[in-house]
Amino acid sequence: MSQIVKISKGANIKLTGTAEKVLGNIEMPTSFAVCPPNFHGLMPKLSVKTGDKVKAGSTLFFDKYNEQIKFTSPISGEVTEIIRGAKRKILEVKLKADAVLAYEQFDVSSASAEDVKSALLISGLWPFVKQRPYDIVANPSDSPKAIHITGIDSSPLAADYEFLIHGQEDVFQAGLDAIAKLTLGKVHLNVNANTVFDSAKNVQLNKISGPHPAGNVGIQIHHIDPVNKGEIVWVLKAPDVLAIGKLFKEGKYDASKVVALGGSKVTSPKYYKVLPGANIKEMFGNEINSGARVISGNVLSGDDVSLDGYIGFYDYQICAIPEGGEDEMFGWMAPGFNKFSLSKTFFSWMTPNKEYDLNTNMNGEERAFVVTGEYEKVFPMDILPVFLLKSMITEDIDAMEGLGVYEVAPEDFALCEYGCTSKIETQKIVRKALDLVKQECG
Repeated sequence: MSQIVKISKGANIKLTGTAEKVLGNIEMPTSFAVCPPNFHGLMPKLSVKTGDKVKAGSTLFFDKYNEQIKFTSPISGEVTEIIRGAKRKILEVKLKADAVLAYEQFDVSSASAEDVKSALLISGLWPFVKQRPYDIVANPSDSPKAIHITGIDSSPLAADYEFLIHGQEDVFQAGLDAIAKLTLGKVHLNVNANTVFDSAKNVQLNKISGPHPAGNVGIQIHHIDPVNKGEIVWVLKAPDVLAIGKLFKEGKYDASKVVALGGSKVTSPKYYKVLPGANIKEMFGNEINSGARVISGNVLSGDDVSLDGYIGFYDYQICAIPEGGEDEMFGWMAPGFNKFSLSKTFFSWMTPNKEYDLNTNMNGEERAFVVTGEYEKVFPMDILPVFLLKSMITEDIDAMEGLGVYEVAPEDFALCEYGCTSKIETQKIVRKALDLVKQECG
């Protein structure tokens, strides 16, 4: 039975530069990179070397600890460089694209769960399937109690998933039909009320409303069917389902997707059809103004990639906001009519619909972790966020388990981090703690 969930805790941070729902035109860049750091917990082992020719769908590397999980090229072309970091960690596999893309052809079938898994694994689409707990790429050997697909992104400057899906409902349904075979439990499609997703079949349609982080799949799972110790839930974003649908309809890995380019440093914010791993400067160098911080993903939990960086595998938005760094006279003592605050420090609480041109300034340094009640105002889970974070800092696994560590992911704490009086980097703490719990108990 469908559920209706109304989130009351949270906050919408309204920034200037929301993408207009118009599809812009750009030329396909020649420079691409597939970045293993996009896939947390992965130990990559290369299948290619510099100079190799690949097609779209050719394997570039795989997980050393689970060789079934492959990561494939989004384009056809040549491997130009392997970028390594400390201890020879692979950071980027750089590619130069052909003028006309050639695709690997896959003999796919969706007759059974094993057929679907095999097709997703060999084509490189399996990494779209992530899991709770731990917020990592799902293990194909597991049996999830349910699958949750989120059709909402409530973060600042977010892409409208309805706009991304519109006109491709048949492809989306093909993806849903395949995904439904991966679990004996329910497939939950969590959406806003009265959406383009209403005609979706083989899913339980749940209606979610409320401020950010209502669009986080972890928040949705918590209110619909929480994850307990020993249970596994698989999660995807609605646009990910399109790529899966294309595989089963066309027999190829078509990685093309639509992203929202937004932010106050963008000349003309709108949507663009791109490929994951595309070089941002080649595509949007003329659209992004100087002095911008370029983020792949949303401004709260995305990656600072710079203008020379690449679009992340999981990201459906590129944000360009002011870098900041300038000193401000009087700081927080000024009225702050053009500043946004989750508390009533500034007068922004009197203009809830105003859009703000915010920069990346921290407006303070890290200090003692005190209990202020600010986290609880924006954390819509039946969990004590401050106590959970303190147990994470002290690496007290028993306390973490009792306080709900299996339900959370770093992105669920992004709004807490934004409004933190103590300037604590909560997302890094959560990520480190999840890795520890997985190592000791997973």
